Amino acid sequence: MKCPVGIALVFCLLVGSSVEAASLYIDPGINTISRGDALQLSVRLDTDESIGECVNAVEGVLTFTGPIVPVDVSTGDSIFSIWVEPPTLSADRTQITFAGGIPNGYCGRVDGDPRLTNNVFNVIIRADSMPALDGLEASASVSFTSQTVAYLNDGLGTVAELEVFPSNITVLPQVGEFIADPWSEAIAEDTIAPQAFSIQLSKDSLAYTGRYIVSFNTTDKQTGIDRYEVMEEPFGQFDAFSWGRADAPWIETRSPHVLQDQTLNSIIRVRAVDKAGNVYVATYVPDESLRTLSFEEFLTYLLLGMLVLMLALGSWVFGRRYQQKKREHALASIQSQYQPPTQQ
Repeated sequence: MKCPVGIALVFCLLVGSSVEAASLYIDPGINTISRGDALQLSVRLDTDESIGECVNAVEGVLTFTGPIVPVDVSTGDSIFSIWVEPPTLSADRTQITFAGGIPNGYCGRVDGDPRLTNNVFNVIIRADSMPALDGLEASASVSFTSQTVAYLNDGLGTVAELEVFPSNITVLPQVGEFIADPWSEAIAEDTIAPQAFSIQLSKDSLAYTGRYIVSFNTTDKQTGIDRYEVMEEPFGQFDAFSWGRADAPWIETRSPHVLQDQTLNSIIRVRAVDKAGNVYVATYVPDESLRTLSFEEFLTYLLLGMLVLMLALGSWVFGRRYQQKKREHALASIQSQYQPPTQQ
């Protein structure tokens, strides 16, 4: 068994080396922070490279105890490229749930790469900013629950033998001379937009009740993706519609996204926003061969057609009546010229 970074050597010696299994651990495994400090922890994945073990998916729950609270998460340097459920803080900020994976699996650190290329995601915690009333140090921990599971990349979804290791944190009783907040510094320094990506349109009769969906995904190597937003811009509004304006109807979403305009008569825009607020916008214009009339458009064209028909019919009737009156007037004029004089 490999000892994860941050886990005490004594612990590894006690466990022994007879058990070989994948492991999820939190780096650093042991730390000390002052009140009010922020700390970035990394959730990391190890596999048993001696037997060629590969893991392609992990799902689980992180819990937090003691005078600490999670304030943010980041997948900026994650080895996972697919997130069924991105790391998400619970409403009461006591848990983080996550479920993600990597195609073809993660099989261990690449030979010759000295870096820790096994990061699943980062979580930023902050210690309680109020000094301890009793003036004593406090213990805090970040740990995985029994719901945490890893799956082997064997095409069968086999559950892997998994060891999990927590992070134990000592929280000092007083606020430090300088508040440590590396996460805020990282956000302030991030001026790079998320990586460029494209939008994929698809339709499956067996999924999403046969409706059109768009799929998209990108990464941000600095602070990570914060959210995706989508906007469907009707072609009829293109000339007068400013999609960059402050009140543009961007809707927060996840991939895949079911389109509201199933007639595909809209320009589709998806923007990725990173933790620092940098933005990249991708655009997709549906091919004309895929577009159909919506009910509203059909009704509009029907009403316009009826209006044109009524105008044409009205003009024809008016013309007929005008010509008839014109003939009657001419005939009356002729008759008055040849009418014999009245005898006295």
